[in-house]
Amino acid sequence: MFIIKRALQMLQLPVYMDNNATTACDSRVVDAMLPFFTRHFGNAASRSHAYGWEAEEAVKYAREQVAALIGAEPGEIIFTSGATEADNLAIKGIFGMYESKGNHIITLATEHKAVLDTCKHIEREGATVTYLPVNSDGTVDLQQLESAIKPTTLLVAIMYANNETGIIQPIKEISAIAKKQGVIFFSDAVQAAGKIPVNVNADGIDLAAITAHKMYGPKGVGALYVRRKNPRVRLAPLLDGGGHEKGIRSGTLNVPGIVGFGKAAALASEMLTTEGQRLSRLRDKLENALLQLAQVNVNGNRNSRLPHVTNLSFAHAESEGLMMGFNKNVAVSSGSACTSASLEPSHVLKAMGLNDEAALASLRFSLGRFTTEEEVDYVIEQVGAGVRKMRGLVSI
Repeated sequence: MFIIKRALQMLQLPVYMDNNATTACDSRVVDAMLPFFTRHFGNAASRSHAYGWEAEEAVKYAREQVAALIGAEPGEIIFTSGATEADNLAIKGIFGMYESKGNHIITLATEHKAVLDTCKHIEREGATVTYLPVNSDGTVDLQQLESAIKPTTLLVAIMYANNETGIIQPIKEISAIAKKQGVIFFSDAVQAAGKIPVNVNADGIDLAAITAHKMYGPKGVGALYVRRKNPRVRLAPLLDGGGHEKGIRSGTLNVPGIVGFGKAAALASEMLTTEGQRLSRLRDKLENALLQLAQVNVNGNRNSRLPHVTNLSFAHAESEGLMMGFNKNVAVSSGSACTSASLEPSHVLKAMGLNDEAALASLRFSLGRFTTEEEVDYVIEQVGAGVRKMRGLVSI
């Protein structure tokens, strides 16, 4: 007992377990970026002097690093301001480029709001969108997907891994269905890239959104993978200007951010297997301990999910009340960071069949590169105490 207390005393509070919202920037990433704020501050589009050449070369190297992470060619990587822009560019870009061929898009009810709200936007511009339901474990029904495709279908947009539950979709099967019907397949791979193996060619993905700040890189920089052959995918740009990024995304490149993104991608690739195993073990320890509280359920498919994520529903312990009880010491969430200001039940959990009470009693724990065993022990203690206290306040 003395050893445990001693370890807890050494913890730095609050303990952070909200890595699906954002990750800390790895110090090695920061070190790679710093020179590009001061010494190598050139514009990568300046082709007439050494400052521009240095910046251009740095962007080229980072493009290679990001491409390597997902098995793409460097020329297929378009840098953006983040995943939201990449999602918008993929969906609006396909609709704008191919609307003469069709106007139908298929997506899931459990997608990130950056996808769902973009689909709502293009509906107002004449698109028709099918929002497929999911199974109770959070996965797509492949038969329903195939049945939903029609001659006017341009795009299937299904995320690789869910941001709230960590559920991994059957990407190869989805892409096979889309390919058979001649439909472009876009996947928001933000939560998957850098956490599990993602290979756009092996997986059959035509467009993929990724971002740096989910893999220990800086905020404000992301990328859209755009397939160049078999098929060649073309996009209508969202931004017009100087023709940067092959004319798909104009605007002065964020060279320090792109350099950091490249370094983060390279580190994630190097650490993928060992870190996945470590986090899976810690996640399972946390999950199994909290399941001992009784009337606790895991939301989603436990056999097909990211190694660092668990989403748990605590009966008779509303999540907002729980977080108010320990949020000075433990950082977790009740859903997506993009909707955290809302007190509405998670649209993801509702789509999986949870009622309002169960959805509002759910917490997402997302561990990360800097999570320690001592932190897991502490969170088990804090959450357990919070659940018992809240249950003591209500009639069960």
